[in-house]
Amino acid sequence: MSDTITADLVDLDLSADTKEAAARALAERMAARGRVTDLEGFLADVAAREAQMPTGLDGGIGIPHCRSAHVTEPTLAFGRSAAGIDFGAPDGPADLIFLIAAPAGADDAHLTLLSALARRLMSTEFTDALRAATDAEHAAALIRGEETAPGDATSEGAADEGAADEGAASDGGASEGAASGNAADEGAVTVPDDSVAASAGAATGPAAPDGDRPFRIVAVTSCPTGIAHTYMAAESLETAGREAGVEIVVETQGSAGFTRLDPAVIAAADGVILAHDVPVRDKQRFAGKPTVDTGVKAAINRPAGLIGEVRDKAARGETTAAGPADGATPVERAGTDDEGYGTRLRRWLMSGVSYMVPFVAAGGLLIALGFAIGGYEINEAPSVMDHFVWTQAASWGALLFQTGGVAFGFLVPVLAGYIAYGMADRPGLVPGFVGGAISLTINAGFLGGLAAGLIAGGAVLAIQKVNIPAALRGIMPVVVIPLISSAVVGFLMFVVIGKPIAEAQKGMTDWLNGLTGANAVLLGALLGLMMCFDLGGPVNKVAYTFATAGIAVANPSDSAMKVMAAVMAAGMVPPLAMALATTVRGRLFNRAERENGKAAWVLGASFISEGAIPFAAADPLRVIPASMAGGAVTGALSMAFDATLRAPHGGIFVVPLIGNPLLYLVAIAAGVGVTTALVIVLKGLRGAAGPDGPATGEGSALAPAAGGGGTRKETVAARTV
Repeated sequence: MSDTITADLVDLDLSADTKEAAARALAERMAARGRVTDLEGFLADVAAREAQMPTGLDGGIGIPHCRSAHVTEPTLAFGRSAAGIDFGAPDGPADLIFLIAAPAGADDAHLTLLSALARRLMSTEFTDALRAATDAEHAAALIRGEETAPGDATSEGAADEGAADEGAASDGGASEGAASGNAADEGAVTVPDDSVAASAGAATGPAAPDGDRPFRIVAVTSCPTGIAHTYMAAESLETAGREAGVEIVVETQGSAGFTRLDPAVIAAADGVILAHDVPVRDKQRFAGKPTVDTGVKAAINRPAGLIGEVRDKAARGETTAAGPADGATPVERAGTDDEGYGTRLRRWLMSGVSYMVPFVAAGGLLIALGFAIGGYEINEAPSVMDHFVWTQAASWGALLFQTGGVAFGFLVPVLAGYIAYGMADRPGLVPGFVGGAISLTINAGFLGGLAAGLIAGGAVLAIQKVNIPAALRGIMPVVVIPLISSAVVGFLMFVVIGKPIAEAQKGMTDWLNGLTGANAVLLGALLGLMMCFDLGGPVNKVAYTFATAGIAVANPSDSAMKVMAAVMAAGMVPPLAMALATTVRGRLFNRAERENGKAAWVLGASFISEGAIPFAAADPLRVIPASMAGGAVTGALSMAFDATLRAPHGGIFVVPLIGNPLLYLVAIAAGVGVTTALVIVLKGLRGAAGPDGPATGEGSALAPAAGGGGTRKETVAARTV
């Protein structure tokens, strides 16, 4: 850390009386040494970070920090205030102020050293030594770890840890300090002999009185910048764990990358603590465990209380339910190293699609509303910048249409950018967006966007594998990686593969436009099957993306609008059918399913296929085939009725925008009727459901009746009586 803080960056007589003045005084020292290029811009970034969450900590510590494009290299400045400065800590003003500045693409080894400092701030011996320091050089040496405070066990260990990480980074090692920031490329923490290891020196503690193993906890800490609070919270939890005699493993999701907890560690844990102010990556890993979910500062200020809370929840048997991945993108759900390429490819593509869908929905609905208000000639209206009359409906229609068109213009760049993001994390965004924009330029469309995203992500991953001198690492994420990867993507898209992809895109469009009669009906049935196969999963998304790609132009063809109509109609069938089935044959469903059926009415009417997931999860062998049958009927009828749709979403709320709306509703009703009838028949073969559990009988795909511990023969006999 010798180049991160020097005596020139230490002020032992800080005279500032506000946190803004303190940040300015310390930032001026950074600027004087050339570490900050734009003082006002940097201070604005510090203030923006401070606005997210106060950076004051108990014990008289203030740690204003940020990542900023105005910082040339990771830098730390230290100030000591005699009067104290209010940084929002619960226990009062701070007299030890650390201003941490990291570049927008900071070198990971330096960030690891800063994280080591954050851990050491939890040591009272370390902070007492800083308060007693008599000269700036001595204080800087303490912070660098070159001088150890009396009794400070964490100081030497943190310094050694940082040095090891820095050496590993320069040698191209795979340490946390050398992490590229892409979770998917990180190795997992391994635990020999199936035992849970305590992280960063957390002790096992005494055994339980009855000879059982100690209580085991896994934790995740993260904060918006991932520099200070993340690691201080980890150190605080580990210290409290030692004192409480529990085993605790902490996953720090910080700026220096993070090492994923081994699944065996999670499986063996008795409880989970999630201390975070940004979404936890891959949160669903911890489903089914007693969990305390709180802010990162709670782990710093009252770690023992959090440990007590999770132990109480475990004693009461409270667990979190398994569910979707909390909106996390595929890169946040980065899989294990043994995943097959096909699984990773699907995850990367779904990353792009998940970010693209909101643009599709917003842009498509705006365009559809524009047509509804202004008529079908609205696409020929002049720009609203040149002509807009407040009292004319046509002007408002033109405004909506043109705004939607702008939103649609982002579809391919967003698709490509976030495919690359799914592969390489943030470094993939620039070349991905550039490749997507090139795809639009050469008329390669969505196929070009898919290719550009994969090329961009692959280029970034290849560059990151090159062993770079330590002196250049600071500019890699900001200059080198975007420059080289964008150049590679541009060359390949413009010169090598762009034209063939554009021809393939044109061929697919021409084929779609030529569909008529039986071919169109068969396509509608196929799309209906896909929409209902996994209810919002990858197959469903493929069908939906195919449909939205066709209407994501200023003047979509009739065939494209027919496909969009068929896809939305089929996607509405499963939840509506489950809602109807629970209404007409409630005895076939348990209490929870009947309650879900009430919500499914609204979800289905809104074109949210996921409304049928609870039913499919409980009884997949009956619900999914029945849903697919109804979806195929609806998709085929929608195409046969020549129903069209300009909006990519909305359900029954966009019926006025549908061509042949009455026949469209007939198609939906037919599919709902088919699915409902099949579900009732199939479930009826197994008998009625219990009040809280699944139906019983030989046809059940699940366990015997809830509450009955007997065999299947006993269950059938009881039902017969």
